[in-house]
Amino acid sequence: MTRGIHVTVVEMLDQLLPSLLDWEVAAFLEEYLRGKGLDIRLNEKVTRFEGDSDGNVARVQTTAGDVEAQMVLVAIGVRPNVQLAKDAGLALGPTGAIAVNDQLQTSNPDIYAGGDCVECTHLITGQKVFVPLGSTANKHGRVIGDNVTGGHSTFPGIVGTTVFKVLDYNVGRTGLTETQARKLGHNVLTALVPGPDRAHYYPTAAPLLLKLVADAANGRLLGAQAVGPGDAVKRIDVLATALTFGATMDHLPDLDLGYAPPYSSAVDPLAHAANVLRNKCDGLARAIPPQQLKAKLDDTADPVVLLDVRTPPEREQMQLRDPRVVWIPMGQLRKRLAELPRDKEIVCFCKVSQRGYEAQRILDGAGFSNVKFLDGGLVAWPYPLQAGNDNKERK
Repeated sequence: MTRGIHVTVVEMLDQLLPSLLDWEVAAFLEEYLRGKGLDIRLNEKVTRFEGDSDGNVARVQTTAGDVEAQMVLVAIGVRPNVQLAKDAGLALGPTGAIAVNDQLQTSNPDIYAGGDCVECTHLITGQKVFVPLGSTANKHGRVIGDNVTGGHSTFPGIVGTTVFKVLDYNVGRTGLTETQARKLGHNVLTALVPGPDRAHYYPTAAPLLLKLVADAANGRLLGAQAVGPGDAVKRIDVLATALTFGATMDHLPDLDLGYAPPYSSAVDPLAHAANVLRNKCDGLARAIPPQQLKAKLDDTADPVVLLDVRTPPEREQMQLRDPRVVWIPMGQLRKRLAELPRDKEIVCFCKVSQRGYEAQRILDGAGFSNVKFLDGGLVAWPYPLQAGNDNKERK
């Protein structure tokens, strides 16, 4: 929009980047893009392109109607061009790319293949995947160069790391998403953690939303996603390293990462997210994802109580409007426990849910039996919020 160009994104599925991000992380990115003036159309399928008399594109037909257009970018994935391999009689793998062993030999041991037309082994799942990247191709080149000159190098595989920039937001993922991990049968545990990418008081601190995925059965880290104007790629690179070496949620907080206020907080967001995972695994923290809480709010008969523990100025900035919200600032909570019902589910929340978790623990200690906190707090809440006084929805 800053260049006078109106952009419409048409996505067949119910979220942006469905193969890369989980729903709530994609929704965080979607909210930002809508705020920048992009028209995001989900659950809408492109059916036809139409041109004018000069052969230029004029409109896009979708299942929901027509979109006028002067330029169309189509991004529906890539597939390997393996015709040369087929003509040479080489075997293809389950992904449709060229099958190679860990020395990058094809089915003909005298022919090696690497780069964007071969499949790799995923180090977490052990399955073959097709993830063409220039970084991987260069690693392949070194292995092949060594082996054809008498060496014995191997390429172990990848963890599916992808990073990119969307306007002023940095986006990255590595390993498995929650959706992928569940499909593979893992006992999934997740943490959704927003926060600054460096010391909050430092002038260049910028927000970041992190999601960690782990297996509750053994604590092994399975994947991570990061989005925001903050330094997402630094965290994704650390997680990619941790995943490659089979790290668990217990390893992450102990990593000796570089710390100085211009670069990180004293407890890096990665360590904080891993500690949230550990608290959940130990039964200390009980969170409810945004989607589940939204379903409860949509059911007006659900007796859930939402406990807002933020300060008055915070409530003036944004509110989750619902008659079931009870506002008790954190500093007053212990003195006002009698105002809360003991026979209903209580969900505590604040801006990023650090105080939401603290409130959950206070209520646990006071004998309340059904208490949770909102995972990610209001920062990660992907639904409309309202200003404190004028009832305008947050954009």
